[in-house]
Amino acid sequence: MNPSSPRRDQQRPRACLARGLYLITPDERDTTRLLARVSEVLPWAACLQYRNKAVGAGLRGEQALALRALCRAAQVPMLVNDDAALAARVDADGAHLGEHDGDLRAARALLGPDALLGVSCYDDLGRARDAAAAGASYVAFGAFFPSPTKPRARRAWPGLLRQAADLGVARVAIGGITPDNAPALVAAGADLVAVISGVFDAPDPPAAARAYAACFDHAGTGRAPPA
Repeated sequence: MNPSSPRRDQQRPRACLARGLYLITPDERDTTRLLARVSEVLPWAACLQYRNKAVGAGLRGEQALALRALCRAAQVPMLVNDDAALAARVDADGAHLGEHDGDLRAARALLGPDALLGVSCYDDLGRARDAAAAGASYVAFGAFFPSPTKPRARRAWPGLLRQAADLGVARVAIGGITPDNAPALVAAGADLVAVISGVFDAPDPPAAARAYAACFDHAGTGRAPPA
């Protein structure tokens, strides 16, 4: 680990996924503005994923480290998109891996047995089964609806969430999700709903985050299935 990077605290409790809103950060170049935008909605988040496709590696490291401190103070798990090595450098709680983002077992070996590791499974139940068998903490399906972030994304359907119930890991729904269509996905088995623009591009981001979190108020409480 780089000497300037935080050391992993062996006494820190294992991060767990609660059911609820899975926030994904917008492509924000200004770190101060990014932290301000995240801070105002973090109280309603069950998890935060740092994702920024618009900046280089140096700024990603700076932003990830700043968000890790913010999330640690709020006791919200923080994951890094696409980059297990960056997650390790900033002592994040885990990483999210897409189809071309490296091997899950290698990420588990790098980040340790307690890390939260998620895998994009798109519309593929077989990929989800393989990910769960390889040690994923959660599997993500989507897009369930047209998404401004990934307009050409493969489309998933609510039945996938039901079919994945026996995997023993948390199920995340992503793609065009709004407070109006989220309850149907929660009823189908989504433990978390992942959102970028629905919160960060909303006229009132805290109100939007609160509305997403409220979709879980009458759908049972407690933690998502353990990793």
